[in-house]
Amino acid sequence: VQLQASGGGLVQAGGSLRLSCAASGFTFANYAIGWFRQAPGKEREWVSCIVNSDLRTYYADSVKGRFTISGDNAKNTVYLQMNSLKPEDTAVYYCAAGPFLFCTPGRSYDYWGQGTLVTVSS
Repeated sequence: VQLQASGGGLVQAGGSLRLSCAASGFTFANYAIGWFRQAPGKEREWVSCIVNSDLRTYYADSVKGRFTISGDNAKNTVYLQMNSLKPEDTAVYYCAAGPFLFCTPGRSYDYWGQGTLVTVSS
């Protein structure tokens, strides 16, 4: 099983980035993919989730209206489009997979990818 997160980088406040999470080794359509982030000195925070079977999406209040999660089951890839970025969005972003039919922040995920660093300068 592998989850490969990519797309992080340095961007100015107000800018955009698109993260990708490429998955392999499990039945992608049977899983939900979540995005989490962890800023220096802070606890890991749930950001968003998509249920691959029906593409329902969920967002944390802190990113609602600015971030959009989407999935491509043909490519076993989930994307996180991040717009109107703020310095407080700076963190290492991780994707994870869990066998859920719906998402809640407290869910326990089975598989985790390595992180990709997003830095938003003011």
